[in-house]
Amino acid sequence: MNDLLTAALTAASHGWHVFPLVPDGKRPAVDDWEHRATTDAARIERCWSAGPYGVGIACGPSGLVVIDLDQPKPGQTAPEAWARPGITCGADVLADCADTAGEPYPWNTHTVLTGRGGEHLYFASPAGIELRNTQARLGWLIDTRAHGGYVVGAASVAAGRRYRTVHDIGPAPLPQWLTEALKPAPAPVQQAAPLQLATGRRSGYLDAAIRAETERVLTAGEGQRNLSLYKASVALGQLVAGGSLTEIDVRAVLTNAASAQVAAGAYTAWEADKTISSGLRAGAKRPRQVAA
Repeated sequence: MNDLLTAALTAASHGWHVFPLVPDGKRPAVDDWEHRATTDAARIERCWSAGPYGVGIACGPSGLVVIDLDQPKPGQTAPEAWARPGITCGADVLADCADTAGEPYPWNTHTVLTGRGGEHLYFASPAGIELRNTQARLGWLIDTRAHGGYVVGAASVAAGRRYRTVHDIGPAPLPQWLTEALKPAPAPVQQAAPLQLATGRRSGYLDAAIRAETERVLTAGEGQRNLSLYKASVALGQLVAGGSLTEIDVRAVLTNAASAQVAAGAYTAWEADKTISSGLRAGAKRPRQVAA
């Protein structure tokens, strides 16, 4: 059994959903990676027996929040707010944040050393709260990965550098002070714009379908927002494939509905567009027609 297959199976044994990354890289080797990530040992064995794929871990389905503590790139200098003695990397910034919050540094959790010498601190997602990816919200050289994000797992190689586990324990619960710092704002109430089809005609069935899927996106609760957008995209994508709606119109109404969640930090506009595209592709495989 090769090292990458062993690493993928080990991750899956922890309940972490894995998918393949391109060899010697960080990019997913499959489309719709978040929905295709798996803990199924047979699927994992087939995949990682076929090639030297890196191990991607989908954070949302795995119930993980991963804090990515980076090292500065060559020539990169700290922004003014962090240009002070003792601040040289993401770990230093997190230590400063912990001191400011009056909390201990959250070191005692599953930790992976990245290829460039940074650290991934794995935490268990807080119950009932859908945290999303963030970039520099906690500070310079700190990103986080949660729903809608993934991390490169241990044993993977990217640009010739190997990731390795350096603290092999289970993920600790995400500390409350970090949960509060990363929590998205509540979604503002927003009315969906009416969809005007190019033909000017809609059946009662299509009206109801559009309203139902728009409502699904607008009212999705924490932990379900990205999945709800995907399901709505699949459902309306079936009608696009059947010729009852156009993709341009469906994208417009779904993007408008998702904008409230984007504003709340549930996901980014780019992530919403990717989810809509994935759902439309899936829906296209099962066309649904509406009788005139």
